[in-house]
Amino acid sequence: MRTAFRFTLMIFSVLAVFSISGLLFSHHAGAQYWWNASREPVGLAPDPSVTREAVVQVYGARTFSWRGHLGIHTWIAVKPTDAEAYTIYEVIGWMQQRKLPVLVIHENLPDRRWYGNMPEILAEKRGEGVDALIEKIDQAARSYPYAKSYTLWPGPNSNTFTAWISRAVPELKLDLPPTAIGKDYLGLRMISSAPSGSGFQFSFFGLVGILASGIEGIEFNFLGLSFGIDSNPLALRLPLIGRKELSDWRVVPLSFAAHREAR
Repeated sequence: MRTAFRFTLMIFSVLAVFSISGLLFSHHAGAQYWWNASREPVGLAPDPSVTREAVVQVYGARTFSWRGHLGIHTWIAVKPTDAEAYTIYEVIGWMQQRKLPVLVIHENLPDRRWYGNMPEILAEKRGEGVDALIEKIDQAARSYPYAKSYTLWPGPNSNTFTAWISRAVPELKLDLPPTAIGKDYLGLRMISSAPSGSGFQFSFFGLVGILASGIEGIEFNFLGLSFGIDSNPLALRLPLIGRKELSDWRVVPLSFAAHREAR
């Protein structure tokens, strides 16, 4: 019991250090306010004027202000065959303040910065069979049960929506990172597939739970913070940090390597 308490205390101490460091060294140096933060596209999406094939892309980017040190915002972009524009599916929390549905479906540039923060592609499907996936995505989005509800933590939020789509369209094989806080929120349900649509998940309102699947690996959730391990390839799943392959942490000093080569 004492060992478990010490381990828990150590984990939360590490999290506190990361949180304080993030607040002190903000990655939003280029914009103090949301209205002057960049929303420029970054070139990750195929140009629809020259790309005729169907495209689905799932994006994630760190959220604006201090929240970006804890988690990401996710959204889905689709372009059917021969379409000349992308349709974006996402949940935007501040729509609730205007007494509007938080689920927004609109034509827009898919790869814009999220208020200064660089997006990354979390999943992509292109070509044959993707039009059918787009239809499934649209149907799932329009049946989203929290289209008028938003709670930053533990959900439902933008990542709850993306996980809802992913469970309904497991062909995406979407691996939402542990920084997608809200992905584990299941509402009144406690048992479901993992957010990827595969495997198994138990979750108590997104606060405490466990999931296991061939895509996400094994992940534990405590108060919205996710810890886990993935074997394909071997990687740690950590709160604040995200998914990190162990090979990324292998450090070999260049001078030492050069010395051995010289010998």
